[in-house]
Amino acid sequence: MTPSKSDRQLIYPQKRQPQHKTSRSRFWIFGLLGLCGVLVTHAIEIFDLPNPISIGFESGIELFQALVAPEVHAWMPIAILFVILGITVRVTSPENRIARGFIVASFLALILRYLLWRVLYTLDLSTSINRFFSLGFLLMEVFLIATQSIRLFLTIGEKNRHREADRMSQGILDGSFGPSVDILIPTYDEPPVVLRRTIIGCQAIDYSRKKIYVLDDTRRSEIADLARELGCEYITRPDNRHAKAGNLNHAIDRTQGDLIVVLDADFIPTQNFIERTAGFFQRPSVGLVQTHQCFYNSDIVARNLGLEDVLPHEFEMFFRQYQLMRDGAGSVVCSGSAFVVRRSALEEAGGFVTESLCEDYYTSIRLSARGYEVLYLDENLSAGLIAESMPAYLSQRQRWARGTLQGLFLNVNPLTIQGLKLRQRICHIEGIVQWFANLTRIAFLLVPIAYYFFGILPLRASVDEWFYFFLPCYLINFVIFSWLNRRSLSIFVADIYAIVQAFPVSATVVHTLIRPFAQKFKVTPKGIFKQGYLFHYRLAAPLVFIAIATILGFTLNWLQIDIVPSFISTQLGLADRAIVNSLGNFWAIYNLVLILLSILCFIDVPQSSPYLDFQLEYPVCLQANGQAWLGTTQTISEVSATVILDRQLQPMDALDLTPVQLEILEEGLEIPAQVCDRQIVGNQLVLTVLFDSLSLDRERHLIELLFCRPGRWDRQASPGELKSAGLLIKALFRPKFARST
Repeated sequence: MTPSKSDRQLIYPQKRQPQHKTSRSRFWIFGLLGLCGVLVTHAIEIFDLPNPISIGFESGIELFQALVAPEVHAWMPIAILFVILGITVRVTSPENRIARGFIVASFLALILRYLLWRVLYTLDLSTSINRFFSLGFLLMEVFLIATQSIRLFLTIGEKNRHREADRMSQGILDGSFGPSVDILIPTYDEPPVVLRRTIIGCQAIDYSRKKIYVLDDTRRSEIADLARELGCEYITRPDNRHAKAGNLNHAIDRTQGDLIVVLDADFIPTQNFIERTAGFFQRPSVGLVQTHQCFYNSDIVARNLGLEDVLPHEFEMFFRQYQLMRDGAGSVVCSGSAFVVRRSALEEAGGFVTESLCEDYYTSIRLSARGYEVLYLDENLSAGLIAESMPAYLSQRQRWARGTLQGLFLNVNPLTIQGLKLRQRICHIEGIVQWFANLTRIAFLLVPIAYYFFGILPLRASVDEWFYFFLPCYLINFVIFSWLNRRSLSIFVADIYAIVQAFPVSATVVHTLIRPFAQKFKVTPKGIFKQGYLFHYRLAAPLVFIAIATILGFTLNWLQIDIVPSFISTQLGLADRAIVNSLGNFWAIYNLVLILLSILCFIDVPQSSPYLDFQLEYPVCLQANGQAWLGTTQTISEVSATVILDRQLQPMDALDLTPVQLEILEEGLEIPAQVCDRQIVGNQLVLTVLFDSLSLDRERHLIELLFCRPGRWDRQASPGELKSAGLLIKALFRPKFARST
């Protein structure tokens, strides 16, 4: 049972929080309506119109016609708003609640303006076919606008728990709060080298009352030997029933810790992981704390485009913005790894949900429904491996889509489960239905083809009108998108991710609605190594087809060759085809650029080693043949290092440095090594050294140095929108495989 409010105050007294959430929500709602009123008032003044309230509904329509008239001077309030928002994102932080609310309200007002125009002026209802496509396309837009509006509105109430973590961690540091902690590492078929890092990283956590368990669901003797070698517990079971959820539930019955930490086999925690998270459980109402997930290998889409050094991981937007938003709404998503859960709360909820492929997500919903808080701590306290190939990337998203939609058919359905608040239900439902956006993405890609070959364009508007209503929304989104997500993703890159997964995920969505439980759990492959480039032509085939059809249609249209059959033209009534021709061409060009970039993402680049080089600079000393050279590491991994020596400071006549002793001076870590390559660059000598076999103590020290230090994982900022566009165009005309030849 969840403790009473009085019990919570006795255990951990806190200041009473002011009850002003409802009033803040009302403030922003009225603020949005007020902004719309400003736009209407501006139109009244410009066009000298009467008050619509006094003259009735018919004149109200005339007022809106004046408001939406694409006159030059009518751009003035939009231009002023654009400048104000541009200044706001320059001088304020996304943490500023007032700035965030103003930006969200402004954008929602422009979206409302666009939607009114679309409903009242752009529908083609002349024939039954036109009505079908025009209304169908409008409904898709309304769906996207509704889901985006929900996210934007919830963004106003974001929560950041850095200061709360500082306060709560004091109990861990001074020893006044010291729960026992079980660290569970579920593994299926991950390579031992990957699992070895994670175990050593867990053992390096600075907390005495912890116990580490490897949960091997493949019953491999080498994993049992690895657990014995490293000194942790090993648990297996006779079958793989319910996959990861079943594996975790099996282990829960055989462990006793007050708190349970779950880390996937590829996730390496930092030494302060428990210090920063366990303190929250001083409040008995807290059931689970999810932390930010970051990754130490490069994003597969960015890597295949050759932009891995400049683009953050796709997940960053989810954790930098989406989870903060959901925390404010009390609907944090448990993401399956790098989280801490209270054992008693989990047992009360019946353990991890086994009916869905997304056992983590629906377990957090069940905890929330029982009155427990599910919190999100936006701190990089671990790092894992992201999908290392396009098939693995898409398979992972298909599993998430299927697992999320399965909840609609279970007793954990957020629409029907007892105990959730309305705000939580809305947030969770938005998280479920967002998978249907992949279907609308396909429709947007097909619009130019439908126009070129069948004369179908689901809206009737000139380019000027389209720019007047759509362009302000797009430009404002262009300005605020990266600001709201804390520079984790740009608009153009987000579009590429959406296109890459549109067809496979859409197929999964449709299949799940028909047969929700037909697909079993599939583990995302980790530790994949491949030689040479590999084009996944089957996955790319739908995009290749659309690209060819778009190019063909555009070319024939440009040559003024009408390819629309006459009987179709008659049925559709294409008298205004010339008016919408420019709009169709613009749409086609935009789609084509993004599609071609997305096709390049299906060319996986080589990856020949499980050991990644990190760009870390440490002062080192190389010793060989009785001599010593001082230098600095340029890169370092678990098996090698690149060291820069200054030729002007040290004599290099004894160039035969094989073997050598590499000492990382600040750490006192001595590593025996062999020189395998040396190059002279200016006044510097660059040596590549391979480490000899390390003792377990040295291996632990090195892994802690590479992965486990607090603050080890910095956050990468996405380039600005214009720079991102330039980088993508460069990647299109000079793809990575061309740069490597």
